[in-house]
Amino acid sequence: MDIKKSEFTISSATVAQCPKTDLPEYAFIGRSNVGKSSLINMLCNHKGLAKTSATPGKTLLINHFIINNEWYIVDLPGYGFAKRSKTVQDKLRKMIESYILQRKQLVNLFVLVDIRHEQQKIDREFVDWLGQSGIPFAIVFTKADKVGRVKAKNNALAWMEKLKDVWEELPPYFITSSDDRTGRDEVLDYIESINKEIKE
Repeated sequence: MDIKKSEFTISSATVAQCPKTDLPEYAFIGRSNVGKSSLINMLCNHKGLAKTSATPGKTLLINHFIINNEWYIVDLPGYGFAKRSKTVQDKLRKMIESYILQRKQLVNLFVLVDIRHEQQKIDREFVDWLGQSGIPFAIVFTKADKVGRVKAKNNALAWMEKLKDVWEELPPYFITSSDDRTGRDEVLDYIESINKEIKE
């Protein structure tokens, strides 16, 4: 897939404020500092599209980006950022959950995981919740360039293997790096295949 056009559309504090369209939406979520904005910019070939920040947990709204005038990338707030107050954490959790569970335009959720770390409880609980809720999703391992190709592959396989304790069928997964563009074509091809299915 070739992304010719990508632009920011709207930031929403609630699901009700999200765009009133029937276009498919692909949302990206992960723990704070997992490299979400960098990945979105890399996929879109648009360096300043999603705002990257040195401070984790900057995304506090649901951000929509229209791609090729045909579908949306949705940047969701990160989860599990402990430095926020309990009130803010609860508010964000409710916002994320209501988007994921209620937004009919959401066709796939990409859950970002830092490939350098073993499976973390917070990521595992989130993934299990998606499975129980029947949400279509894929796992995107980020920062693969930091560990090298072989270790990246082994880490991803080990992470996925751990899901087999309760998962009968594993979700799709991708290994990516925003720095060297690893995984870009694979993720975009996956989105394109879903878009084609929707049109049929």
